[in-house]
Amino acid sequence: MASLPSLAISGTPHKLDADVRKLSPASVPLEKRLSYQRSPPTADGSWEASVQPLDAREALALLREGTGVESAFYVPLLQQCIETRSLPDAQVIHAHIIKTGTHEETFVSTSLVDVYMKCGDPHHARKLFDTLPRRNVVTWTALITGYVRNSEPENAILVFVRLLESGCYPTNYTLGAALSACCALYSIELGRQVHGYMVKYGIESETSMGNSLCSLYSKCGSLESSVKAFRRIPNKNVISWTSIISACGDNGDTELGLTLFADMLTEDVEPNEYTLTSALSLCCMLQDLSLGKQIHSFCIKFGCESQLPVKNSIMYLYLKCEEINEARRLFNEMDTVSLITWNAMIAGHAQMMNLAKDDMAAHHSGFEALKVFQKLNRSGMKPDLYSFSSILTVCSGLLAIEQGEQIHAQTIKSGYLSDVVVSSALVNMYNKCGCIDDATKAFVEMSTRTLISWTSMLTGYSQHGRSKEAIQLFEDMRLVGVRPNQITFVGVLSACSHAGMVDEAEYYFNMMKNEYGIKPVMDHYACMVDMFVRQGRLEDAFAFVKKMDFEPNEIIWSILIAGCRSHGNVDLGFYAAERLLELKPKGIETYILLLNMYISAERWQDVSRVRKVMKNENIGSIRDRSWISIKDKVYFFRANDRSHPQSAEMYALLESLLQKATCLGYVPYKSVELSDKEDEENSVGSAAATHHSERLAIAFGLINTTEGTTIRVVKNITMCRDCHNSVKFFSILTKREIIVRDSKRLHRFRDGRCSCGDFGALLL
Repeated sequence: MASLPSLAISGTPHKLDADVRKLSPASVPLEKRLSYQRSPPTADGSWEASVQPLDAREALALLREGTGVESAFYVPLLQQCIETRSLPDAQVIHAHIIKTGTHEETFVSTSLVDVYMKCGDPHHARKLFDTLPRRNVVTWTALITGYVRNSEPENAILVFVRLLESGCYPTNYTLGAALSACCALYSIELGRQVHGYMVKYGIESETSMGNSLCSLYSKCGSLESSVKAFRRIPNKNVISWTSIISACGDNGDTELGLTLFADMLTEDVEPNEYTLTSALSLCCMLQDLSLGKQIHSFCIKFGCESQLPVKNSIMYLYLKCEEINEARRLFNEMDTVSLITWNAMIAGHAQMMNLAKDDMAAHHSGFEALKVFQKLNRSGMKPDLYSFSSILTVCSGLLAIEQGEQIHAQTIKSGYLSDVVVSSALVNMYNKCGCIDDATKAFVEMSTRTLISWTSMLTGYSQHGRSKEAIQLFEDMRLVGVRPNQITFVGVLSACSHAGMVDEAEYYFNMMKNEYGIKPVMDHYACMVDMFVRQGRLEDAFAFVKKMDFEPNEIIWSILIAGCRSHGNVDLGFYAAERLLELKPKGIETYILLLNMYISAERWQDVSRVRKVMKNENIGSIRDRSWISIKDKVYFFRANDRSHPQSAEMYALLESLLQKATCLGYVPYKSVELSDKEDEENSVGSAAATHHSERLAIAFGLINTTEGTTIRVVKNITMCRDCHNSVKFFSILTKREIIVRDSKRLHRFRDGRCSCGDFGALLL
């Protein structure tokens, strides 16, 4: 075969005309044989029309050593490496480029840098870049963009600085890549410097640059700067409007975002699917169903309703606004369901648990989320980290330990347990379900830990009364360089409070202020006051309150009142009660606390005064509800509930347990309470109900589970003192671990002791 002429093959495939389609292989020009792979020849030796590009190795094999090749020959081959992300082929082509001497051409070497970056090998890209004799701005930009693409924004900025120091002028693409690096670093300071170069080179007003600036400032939390960048764009396109509307949502300014959406429509800019999903997201944040329906109509008008992201957003809007039936209708009508759709349904039901008007509705939403997750598993799709983290949060709210353990096993099998979001959710689930040992095991096995992980585990130790472990974990966290936040210190101070570690609590309280510059909030003060009260140091507790930077709230005064009652200091208790009444609290449990104190002191005028305040403030009746989950079914109970088929057996068991508990030293404690009847006005009796809801739920659990099974009950209000005291004895008599999570804290009863330290500051 004769020596090859110099070839100039373009990167786009050649179209075979009618004359070429029936050529024999030997008559096809070599340049086309380099660019195309033919199908097997037909019986007459001719080619079929369906031809495909040669891969890199086949193309290079056609070239003999010493053949002259123009640089453009490598373009389609390198592009093919990018499309297939084939690093080995890129290395083969690189070797051939060196052999032919083409590597000295800046165009070719820049293409190689780009290919290595897009194939996920920034190390070889940088190594090649550093050996180049000549670089132009395209080469620099390829390296910077590549670092951003490979999640190495720090290196991207360092290369950008070197570019400036070399005297090379950046283009708008270079500056755009540098802005992307600043976004990834969440560095507004670096972003402002890059912005300065854009002003210097006169490209700030370019639409693409303005859009990038808008996104940068939004991600860095400066909505004001983002809006300014948007206003300076002379020719705004749909991307500009979408960027600023999305920025408003990311930074919590829903009103401005919707105003800008209206402005966009006024200026006759047609929104795309991303604009509409951003606007729908704003309606979700506002929970404005009426406005959301209007935007839904825009989706139909602009032909975007069939787009899956838009469908997902509309469905999630209805979920957030508690229009569950409409959301399900949309979900069931979808021809195509993505994993995002499934996740939206699960997350939407999880969100409804927090927004539900009553506890039954909340638990119904939680179990619906579990059903959706089961359907996802059966659909053939694989859950991702968002699916697992959402459903584990649902299990936490339901105390659904059995389902949580099954999902734990699934995360191990799928490999998602190694993700820090999933493993953190798992730790939290075990903590909330009262399984502190399982939570510890999950935490220890985490490959990566974030501040959230550390804080969740620390709080779990504190809630379970394991104060020493909590404080040791806090010191370990500091040792590895994790900086604590406000919530972390709440856990630490709570642990000190449970253990009565006054000196340690004061040490950490001062550390929080002086070493970490964290200003104490009400929760920190509540932990400190609770600690002094537990120790009977009431004077110190009141003195500490006087040193607060702001006025105490309902929780602080309630802690003080409960402490004064427990330690018999009625004078300080009455003082705290007066301060509490001045706040006109809205919580019904607070009024029960006050009534109990005044009735026990026989201060009937104060009792009458509290009742009058309750009437004026329209304080409703208390509704005592508890529920227990057994074998995927939830059973609800009210105080003195006799509606259950097993009521007779439950009451007989409770009477038997209470008689035995009396022999062990149990003394019933009677307190005032409001009527639980929905059709009665606020009424107050002097005697407690025979059995509150949690005792009935516990009895039901004892009857319907095997010996040794942990009983887990959720209660919608705070446990009263009598129930708390009696359940301690139940744990001894039944040799069971009993977990009750009320509205204030988790109580883990075992062998006659409770994890709350046997002092519930807000017990009624």
